[in-house]
Amino acid sequence: MCTEPSKPGLSRRAALFGGAGAAAAVALGEPAQAAGRRGLRDLTYPLGPGTPAFEPGEEAVRRTVATIADDGYYMQEWRVIEHIGTHVDAPAHFTAGGRTSTELQPAELVVPAVVIDIAARAARDADTVVTVADLLAFERRHGRIPDGAAVLMYSGWGAKAGDADAYRGTDAAGTLHFPGFGVDACEWLLRHRRIRSLGVDTLSIDPGVSATFDTHHALTGADRYGIENLAHLESIPRHGATIFVGLIPYEGGSGGQARVLATWS
Repeated sequence: MCTEPSKPGLSRRAALFGGAGAAAAVALGEPAQAAGRRGLRDLTYPLGPGTPAFEPGEEAVRRTVATIADDGYYMQEWRVIEHIGTHVDAPAHFTAGGRTSTELQPAELVVPAVVIDIAARAARDADTVVTVADLLAFERRHGRIPDGAAVLMYSGWGAKAGDADAYRGTDAAGTLHFPGFGVDACEWLLRHRRIRSLGVDTLSIDPGVSATFDTHHALTGADRYGIENLAHLESIPRHGATIFVGLIPYEGGSGGQARVLATWS
């Protein structure tokens, strides 16, 4: 990473303290862009046994297999499916013959990002979706969605992440209720903006009520990937960030867990 040259009259000590202050702001989740600083935000949920799964019974399981006291080192064993926590859906997840986790290239995993905010509507209607009208309204306010971008939905669903039942929104009939992308919006973005990815702060890029997963089929059928269970989307710029998707390259993977970071100037 390059650094800016020191400004006249700015001591090295002052520069160091200024850097420490910026780092502290990031660590505390302070919106660094508001102070004119560069920003960095982790968009990843920690993965543990309490992480909400799409279906009960798919939760991660861990056990300690070595301790420093007994073995001289500490180590855990995990049982985990590819699609829990903050994770990627590779094209192979819904498209026969689609690319797997190891076939996604680094250049596809470092991309510009925009955030479509539907939180106010989602608070009233858990089944709402991102529409083409939302995308056009976004562009009128923030500018054109870049080609090759990740388009991220912010619905405010992260407030429910500590309660698996609320996060899934399961009703008495077993139907899930949470926001996602409408297939029309997905197809518009693929056709007119040649997007690289869709991302959501919920369990699925399709809304919870979907039984046919049309958005998944449209996205992976176009050889694009999805990102699900993103955190802290409210704290990054609506336009102008870049995300780094640190996908675990599971061999033959239909996707997998990822450390997702956002950075902006």
